[in-house]
Amino acid sequence: MKIALTTSGNDLNSPLDTRFGRAPKFLIYDLETKTFEVVDNDQNLNAAQGAGIQSAQNISQQGVKALVTGHCGPKAFRVLQAADIKIYNTNAATVSEALELYAAGKLSESTNADVEGHWV
Repeated sequence: MKIALTTSGNDLNSPLDTRFGRAPKFLIYDLETKTFEVVDNDQNLNAAQGAGIQSAQNISQQGVKALVTGHCGPKAFRVLQAADIKIYNTNAATVSEALELYAAGKLSESTNADVEGHWV
């Protein structure tokens, strides 16, 4: 199973980005093979609107089944739910710390967006 983690770096020791839609990158980790790839999210960093929706579509295309991030807004949350991607919020400092919390079952699945949308 693949999970996406928001980050600004290129490896497991990189900081976990607290933003979903405007995270600079997504680290896509495969729990079965213990390998990962980093996907740029440049197109959404400065998007006037729709960054969360587009980011949700992007990780959905990567075949992920879970997202670990700091925060997720309502529009992105709906797109992720529709794609059957589970959302987990954490304040972990690094990608590896967030991954350890997820693997240990210490993160709770989110049932709602935890921040208001930027564009109402």
